[in-house]
Amino acid sequence: MNRESVERIVEAVGGKENISAATHCVTRLRLVLKDEDKVNQRMLDEHELVKGSFSTNGQFQVVIGQGTVDKVYKEMVTLTGIGELSKEEVKNEAAKNLNPLQRAIKTLADIFIPILPAIVTAGLLMGINNVLTGAGIFYDDKSIVDVHTQWKDFASMINLIANTAFAFLPALIGWSAVTRFGGSPLFGIVLGLMLVHPDLLNAWSYGEALKKGSIDTWNLFGLHVEKVGYQGQVLPVLAASFVLAKIELFLRKRIPDGFQLLIVAPVALLVTGFLAFIVIGPITFAIGNVITGAVVWLFKTAPFIGGLVYGGLYAPLVITGMHHTFLAVDLQLIGSVGSTFLWPMVALSNIAQGSAAFAIMILSKNDEKLKGLSLTSGISAWLGITEPAMFGVNLRFRFAFISAVIGSAIAGVVISVAGVKAASVGIGGIPAPLSIVPQSWPAFIIGMIIVIVVPFLLTLTLGKLQKKSTVTSTVAATESFQHNPKN
Repeated sequence: MNRESVERIVEAVGGKENISAATHCVTRLRLVLKDEDKVNQRMLDEHELVKGSFSTNGQFQVVIGQGTVDKVYKEMVTLTGIGELSKEEVKNEAAKNLNPLQRAIKTLADIFIPILPAIVTAGLLMGINNVLTGAGIFYDDKSIVDVHTQWKDFASMINLIANTAFAFLPALIGWSAVTRFGGSPLFGIVLGLMLVHPDLLNAWSYGEALKKGSIDTWNLFGLHVEKVGYQGQVLPVLAASFVLAKIELFLRKRIPDGFQLLIVAPVALLVTGFLAFIVIGPITFAIGNVITGAVVWLFKTAPFIGGLVYGGLYAPLVITGMHHTFLAVDLQLIGSVGSTFLWPMVALSNIAQGSAAFAIMILSKNDEKLKGLSLTSGISAWLGITEPAMFGVNLRFRFAFISAVIGSAIAGVVISVAGVKAASVGIGGIPAPLSIVPQSWPAFIIGMIIVIVVPFLLTLTLGKLQKKSTVTSTVAATESFQHNPKN
């Protein structure tokens, strides 16, 4: 890497006067541009250091690669004089370019992405537990722990470790959400734990207790409030976190520093706690049940349509950033009904993007850079990270992206009709079967075969037809010129 290489990247994104703010992550430059129409995409694509680029949530991101991106960023700071900024500062700058819907989606992404590693880890561990305890996988009507009883306690401990993230999910969301809304992270953790306190009725047992009429209540001066917890719920803690952060910020601006420790936290948590159990919790719990019921109804009544739409639309949703909203739906489904039928389609969509990228690798015989990018990004997609394959390769060749979407939609129909479910959210790629309910493995494996084969063959076919069409058009134009030189 040299200074000239970085100068060409700056020039390709519209020059230093077009860069409002910049930072970087492990592999990408994250730029806020004044006018993205000024980007010279062809110049970027041909740059030896650039492995791809895409725009999302108001940021233009240039994929450079681990290690090299840090050197490029430091040289860019020197060249442009923009000054080094934190990721949060760049996010805030980027938010100025977003409409209200995009800001709402970005907020959800900012809340759920930080807790995703804990959720995915829990999903993988639950997958291991499923393999050990699932009946009929390796033995007829028996599980591994039934046959080899010495593994029983080992599986039990894995299950406890795996379930912790889901059992205390409101605490994770509370920490991330209150932080995002500008409050103290510690208050968010306390709020989340408060909503799943052992003295409260377990949310998963609420329906049965309601039928029996055995729900304990608080009597607040004649107002009866049910003692119900919100284990596995998303909306109650999101709404309560927003209220908590706003109350805290309101008090901090008005309470003298010497009294803040005695007043801010107690008042903020007390008010939010009462509101959470009296108003916020019951209302958002009902809304969550309506959303869950609607999604479940659709996939039970018309699984063909549900699988076709969600399986096909997930990749386009990634382009807009709206896919982050469905993580909340997945977690709500897992918390309410114990499994999700949406996430398996996410996993297959990721594999489909990788398969299409591998086909582009075959097609790009004479382009070593594209060949290498297609290989590495395809592997990345098969391991659950699709952005390099999607933005760096497939969207550049629309037929590859469309092929991946078609394969994903077909597989979505197959696994939806078969009723495939995931017990948790895991790694959305080849390791995905670990998170799938063992009884659904055969149908899910068929879905995996579809998204490996269909996008690959379709991309190869369309790519060769496109090349043939280009050659035919060139020959026809040459012959036309020879017969009509005045043209």
